[in-house]
Amino acid sequence: MTPPSASIHDPLARAFAEGHARAVPDLLSDAHFARDGRSTPAAVLIAITDVPHDPQVILTQRPRAMRDHPGQVAFPGGKIDPGEDAVTAALREAEEELALPRKEVRLIGTSDIYHTGTGFLVTPVVGVVPPGLALSPNPAEVEAWFEAPLALLLDPASWTTNEVFWRGANRRYLELEWQGFRIWGVTAAIIANLSRRITLEGLRHVA
Repeated sequence: MTPPSASIHDPLARAFAEGHARAVPDLLSDAHFARDGRSTPAAVLIAITDVPHDPQVILTQRPRAMRDHPGQVAFPGGKIDPGEDAVTAALREAEEELALPRKEVRLIGTSDIYHTGTGFLVTPVVGVVPPGLALSPNPAEVEAWFEAPLALLLDPASWTTNEVFWRGANRRYLELEWQGFRIWGVTAAIIANLSRRITLEGLRHVA
């Protein structure tokens, strides 16, 4: 009889808690680009597949016809509705966008809020999900979805730094190409901040 595979949840939760218990300076933020004092609460779900030795992160690509951020890679997520907290909003959005059942998400915790240049205060919600879920993208919100290795995303060597002139100033941003998908902007910055909390060394204890 084959023994059941170990879950990454508990060791990942320990690494997450240890990383968030220490002060980390100079986390990325675009707050200085935000105009008119706008600060709209939002949340995203960083869903990590429960695959020992090779956990993956679920990402989406927005439809190219969308008004805001067309074609960009993102985590499932959106605005926090009245009466919701970040966890509830992230789980709801993942269910709406990908039909990812919220009951399948084993929560790890919330990470550092990211202030976008367009005035959103984004709370990343980290959770573990079973591999092989039958996800069904909502075509109004998701053009495609894919998985990228957590180890790849957390490795600073995977990313290139680029610069663009935006809103009257030079803005640096991170970028990574993975299987034809371009991961950059807010999504890349959230990942970079998470990598300051969960290091590759910490991830090795999970694998």
